[in-house]
Amino acid sequence: MFKKAFLFGLLFFVLLSNGQIVRTQLPDTISYWRKTNELGLDISQITFVNWNAGGNNSVSGLLKGRFVRAYIKGNVNWRNELIARYGINKQEKQDVRKTDDQLQINSTFGYKKDSLSNWYYAGKFNFHTQFANGYAYPNTSLAISKPFAPAYTFLGVGSEYSRKDLNLTIYLSPLTQKTTLVFDQRLADQGAFGVEKALYDEFGNLIRKGKNIRNETGFLLTNQWKRELIKNIRLEHRVSLYTDYLNNFGNVDVDWQLQLDMTVNQYVKANIGTHLVYDDDIKTKVEENGVQVIKGPKVQFKQLLGVGIVYQF
Repeated sequence: MFKKAFLFGLLFFVLLSNGQIVRTQLPDTISYWRKTNELGLDISQITFVNWNAGGNNSVSGLLKGRFVRAYIKGNVNWRNELIARYGINKQEKQDVRKTDDQLQINSTFGYKKDSLSNWYYAGKFNFHTQFANGYAYPNTSLAISKPFAPAYTFLGVGSEYSRKDLNLTIYLSPLTQKTTLVFDQRLADQGAFGVEKALYDEFGNLIRKGKNIRNETGFLLTNQWKRELIKNIRLEHRVSLYTDYLNNFGNVDVDWQLQLDMTVNQYVKANIGTHLVYDDDIKTKVEENGVQVIKGPKVQFKQLLGVGIVYQF
């Protein structure tokens, strides 16, 4: 499963690249479109031979892609972004394990009244899910997540403050619908990711299946900022804050990413990244005496360090 998903992701990115390696293309006299294509591969490996301190041989790989299509004409700005990541790790005496898995689409349409203003009337759409099953290792018999289980969509309207000179955008939406999709019935019956769980009678007989879709309406705030700290070292920050009006208003879902990119040359880059997520609807699952047990929500944190090759198309 992991190898198939990894190869599928590689093929998917190559097809999008159009096979031409160039820098970000500025609009010409005919087109108002700007495009950026980035495809990267990070690999780390360690081998021990008669090593006195001990250790396990391992190899890790992370395939990643980022594709941007932006339409800019007059007071109209339409920005579309596809982000995809898939990583695996193989250690001695262990099966292949997933280390990273992300498929995300972002689209923002903005219109401003005059060319001097930095404020846009804006509409935003976000979608994200994963490529392959996720497990609470070492248990690989029951998946704790799958493609489209969950998947999230955000669709709303609001205002966006954009400063190109500062590489800064702030989006405020007082009306955003969040939809949670869980298209795996076993997970839906458990009430995973906040959907309504299945209903059983006192004898354990199923009365009603768990729902596959949950809709919320609330307030969304997003912020994105990029800055070159020193030559060839660039910091990128992204944060998304969402709260539902009807269900525990003030209980904020947090999605915060920080990434530090260090350029060695045109093709070789190193990166350090962190990703913090908190969602009250996402319950943790742990292995206790061979049984999968559902616990309460917790802060999720991920840290990544990679060195690899990056192509810009």
